[in-house]
Amino acid sequence: MIETETEKPSIFSLQFSTLEAWLKDHKEPKFRAGQIFDWLYKKRVTSFDEMTNLSKDLRESLSNDFRLTTLKTLTKQESKDGTIKFLFELSDGYSIETVVMRHDYGNSVCVTTQVGCRIGCTFCASTLGGLKRNLEAGEIVAQVLQAQRSLDEVGERVSSVVVMGIGEPFDNYEPLVSFLKTINDEKGLNIGARHITISTSGIIPKIYDFANEKLQINFAISLHAPTTEIRSKLMPINKAYSLDKLMEAVNYYTEKTGRRVTFEYGLFGGVNDQEEHAEQLADLIKGLKCHVNLIPVNDVVERNFVRTSRNQIFKFEKILKNRGVNVTIRREQGHDIDAACGQLRAKERKEETRG
Repeated sequence: MIETETEKPSIFSLQFSTLEAWLKDHKEPKFRAGQIFDWLYKKRVTSFDEMTNLSKDLRESLSNDFRLTTLKTLTKQESKDGTIKFLFELSDGYSIETVVMRHDYGNSVCVTTQVGCRIGCTFCASTLGGLKRNLEAGEIVAQVLQAQRSLDEVGERVSSVVVMGIGEPFDNYEPLVSFLKTINDEKGLNIGARHITISTSGIIPKIYDFANEKLQINFAISLHAPTTEIRSKLMPINKAYSLDKLMEAVNYYTEKTGRRVTFEYGLFGGVNDQEEHAEQLADLIKGLKCHVNLIPVNDVVERNFVRTSRNQIFKFEKILKNRGVNVTIRREQGHDIDAACGQLRAKERKEETRG
């Protein structure tokens, strides 16, 4: 079979040590790895030909073995609050979303790990049409680089990364971990571990694996319900990985790492946002080293949930605080654009998001 461009691995999928090993196999000195990483992550070149301090033969070898992933911008939406949402096209024609969020403390990029999602959360547009494929580590890295190139134009930089875009990160575990190590590498994008957050809907075996990685990366659970009955209605994954087993895994994580976990809790009117639900949530997480992030959900046309009123959100928060729970309400961003995860892709690429 003739090798096509898309069948070559992305150069961004290589961790520094892997690149050194490749160079050794090609009878090249190890220090070339530093030069290549400098071109990729500091100078942010878009072709191997731009790596002018490498020999022509080495550049040809790189081009023969790898592709330098670039993402085509299909749509770019900018909010009044500075949020930027990109719809990128991949080399095979599929599309993904990436979001740049501006905060007082810096710029955060939210990346996607899969084309679509198989988890099937009933409130999420990302799952429309199901899972098409996993992303390579390099395709996840490329999203951060594309966001950084956009910020380069205004003299700003990416200061933090959240893995909360389209897809379930732990359903694409090995590329995810490779991505995390590359963006954390001081020779790569040099984003501090404590400025990276990974979120999962609750694939329990991978929570144990992630705890054993001993990374200092922030960890979040998409919880969204205080009881197994409500969670099963919102998140079908709860039928495979039950709430009680999930809490056991979270306990293991906090004990193994010494780090707290964040519970993401989207509020849906009349479903999980009443006072009794707040009390049940406080009971569920009692004694855990944790934080609760209450999320006023964005409206998604394709899903039928009523937005919780502001007064009810504050009542819910007050009950948790009175019970000693560390809780905040997530600041809404990009409300005037297609802010909900998967929403822009669902609108612009209907052929991908049909069942």
